[in-house]
Amino acid sequence: MSASPVPAGALADSALRVTAKEVVSEGVVALTLRHPDNRRLPDWAPGAHIDLMLPSGATRQYSLCGDRWDAYSFRVGVLREPDGRGGSAFIHNSLAVGDMVGVGGPRNNFPLAPAPKYLFIAGGIGITPLIPMIAQAELMGIDWQLLYGGRTRSSMAFLDELAAYGDRVVVAPQDECGLLDLQTWLTAAAATETKVYVCGPEPLLNAVEMCCVDWPIGKLRMERFVPKEQGAPVRDEPFDVELARSGLTVTVTPDASVLDAVQSAGVNVLSSCGEGTCGTCETAVLSGAPDHRDSILEDDERSAGDCMFICVSRACSDRLVLDL
Repeated sequence: MSASPVPAGALADSALRVTAKEVVSEGVVALTLRHPDNRRLPDWAPGAHIDLMLPSGATRQYSLCGDRWDAYSFRVGVLREPDGRGGSAFIHNSLAVGDMVGVGGPRNNFPLAPAPKYLFIAGGIGITPLIPMIAQAELMGIDWQLLYGGRTRSSMAFLDELAAYGDRVVVAPQDECGLLDLQTWLTAAAATETKVYVCGPEPLLNAVEMCCVDWPIGKLRMERFVPKEQGAPVRDEPFDVELARSGLTVTVTPDASVLDAVQSAGVNVLSSCGEGTCGTCETAVLSGAPDHRDSILEDDERSAGDCMFICVSRACSDRLVLDL
């Protein structure tokens, strides 16, 4: 499975206090969160994210970009999105130091796998999950490089922090350098045992995928902010889902998700994004063939067919048996 379940001691739906709010670039603020009783927070690894459950009722996922060895605080970076659904606007305009905010997780759909060398490619706010990865590689003495692009230098967050790494960080604002020279960087990485980690807007991810179409599975890992465009479902007729632990069988109609059907039957499943990007609703598949429609799993994980994200994924077979 790609997504990690909520670990023992995870926050689930606890509340943390905003202890710092700092402007880290044009349009990006960094929040530091701590437990109101200064309790230790759950451990996490590079690539993990948390859910912020805002007073407005919105839930949003943000990558942890602080020091993973600081057991008492979480840090996230939040981009103001003018065309978003209001979560980032609330954080930028209304959320203040001292406020409490609901937090779920941490969860990790984007883990850092062992490698002799890494190439990190970030676009804009996509730098956030890569910062702890860079720190981890540095701690372990592993060779790495970062190619970091953005619209303008002033819009690119955490540049002061990254400057400490010297020339291993290549900063390439589009208004100064044009589009990132992905072909050159990725061709060099293809010739070695380098693993490539990419996070950023969809045009960047699509461009990287086009350059790496023949790469072996596992060499390239990407994290998306928005769902990848999917084709039509494999089947457009109802299918049955057996809930092995609950002893129930539900029918999923074409106009409902597996998550909808399961929750309507009274079985509670933690969910968040509803679009197959956050990993919260990951569920083990005991039997049947899922129709994966998420933006998380790699090709080999899809082929294994032993888990699915029930907010969006459906069935190829007439029946699925889930570990619920």
